Amino acid sequence: MRLKVDKANDALYFRLDEASIVESEEVQPGIILDFNAEGKVVGVEMLNLSDRILPEQLKVLQYETV
Repeated sequence: MRLKVDKANDALYFRLDEASIVESEEVQPGIILDFNAEGKVVGVEMLNLSDRILPEQLKVLQYETV
């Protein structure tokens, strides 16, 4: 898994694996899902990140497993 914050483009990208992306769909304004050949989600992109989260919140990443 990879998480990338692109400050220049004001976007966040979460990649689940390295499978080839064959299709992308904007499911809500500024939320794009990337799909592999089997139709499974392999990536999530959030555009206009500064409208969704405060800049200081980007400094902390919480990772939790159960």
